Amino acid sequence: MSSRSSSRGHSVWTLLVTGLAVFMAALDNLVVITALPAIQESLDTSLQDLEWTVNAYTLAFAVFLMAGAAAGDRFGRRRMFVVGLVVFTAASAACAMADTSEQLIVARAVQGFGAAIVMPLTLTLLTVAVPARRRGLALGIWGALSGLAVALGPLIGGAVVEKISWEWIFWVNVPIGVVVLALSLWKLAESKLPESPLDPVGTVLVSVGMFGVVYALVRTTEHGWASGEVLTYLIGGVVFLVAFVAWEVRTPHPMLPMRLFRNRSFSAVNAASLLMFAAMFGLVFLLTQFMQNIQGFSPLEAGVRMLPWTAMPVLVAPLAALLTARFGNRLVVAVGLLFEAVGLGWLASVTRVHTDYADQVPGLVLGGIGLGLFFAPVAEMAMNIVSRRDQGVASGANNTFRELGGVLGVAVLTSVFTAQGGYGSPQEFVDGLVPASWIGAGIAALGCLSILAAPRRSKEKQGAWQESGSRDAEESPDAGRLEPSHQ
Repeated sequence: MSSRSSSRGHSVWTLLVTGLAVFMAALDNLVVITALPAIQESLDTSLQDLEWTVNAYTLAFAVFLMAGAAAGDRFGRRRMFVVGLVVFTAASAACAMADTSEQLIVARAVQGFGAAIVMPLTLTLLTVAVPARRRGLALGIWGALSGLAVALGPLIGGAVVEKISWEWIFWVNVPIGVVVLALSLWKLAESKLPESPLDPVGTVLVSVGMFGVVYALVRTTEHGWASGEVLTYLIGGVVFLVAFVAWEVRTPHPMLPMRLFRNRSFSAVNAASLLMFAAMFGLVFLLTQFMQNIQGFSPLEAGVRMLPWTAMPVLVAPLAALLTARFGNRLVVAVGLLFEAVGLGWLASVTRVHTDYADQVPGLVLGGIGLGLFFAPVAEMAMNIVSRRDQGVASGANNTFRELGGVLGVAVLTSVFTAQGGYGSPQEFVDGLVPASWIGAGIAALGCLSILAAPRRSKEKQGAWQESGSRDAEESPDAGRLEPSHQ
């Protein structure tokens, strides 16, 4: 077998393994939401414990993403990927076997920790393994699988809860995790950065800072933004994050080089990711409740009715790849955010207590097209605008901003919802949902403006460092060991 054929086979296997892993990890962001009523009934949980069933996963995920990416660069991406898979799979089984809400919350936190290691490394492993000329297609498929997980989250959650039991939304991860683990050990090549020392001080500072900020955000739904507890954690988290930035500027071996943020494209990509996920997750959280509690749909029926929004990315992904080849990632990502904003605005304008589902469909479709135009192009853009040496930390940073956006979106839109309405009656629910939807549309529109702040640059220039410094790497599965070329 020629070296080129061997490299192509390695790329395909890496795409399969990382695609399955990202599907599994992304699925857990949404699959639990439709199961919450069943979990509450089965474990007799309070509303606060029910919220923490979602928040424990999100909190651990957001806090440890940067550390997971850095550990992959230092100790080996395949090695840490395998560790993350083992933790995630074992924690999924623990979630399924939980007898109390406390056990479930702890297991969900451990599950989020495992996902925080796996998620950023899927993107880094794939970028290293796939030659530059085929990277756009590979990242397009990666993005489509991430979008498919978002699409099937409410649907799978609803179907499993309705037809089997809520425990099986966690048991389903176990066979997938075992298969991905076996394929990882068999087919993935190891890659890491040479002489990549750890940054323990930076790791502690960013982890504590992220914990403070994210914990404060998830507590706003219960205590409000002005409560002493929320402000204490929020201010404390911000102080630690400022200390993290100050340390990263001074240390010779930073886990997140602050020079990356001098690149307007890097800053714009991360801002756009945060805002898109804030708009999407914030509204999905409220809309699935509207469909079940107000419109009277079962969990499965609600999941099916969300498909025009959540399944559209799978259909749009091939079109997104063609458009990025013609117009570049920046413009396609901006158009995706614009579609998302228009879709959420449509939903806000038609939502009533007795809204016909047919009236919601155009908004759901527009939002879904927006997601499809966003996922893969923004991932490719995030990888192309940094040197090979910085791809691990860039992936960790981008995933951190995305996850933080999801937490922020749920917190902000839920706060708007509770300030303007509530759960007291159908009309009260709609009174809160409508302004929350408009805020979500505004957040997506702001994301569109943020990505347009990135400098206009051709795709060839974005990937110039790849072509100039990694032609030999196209034939080598250990490409991640190469030093970066200068942009």
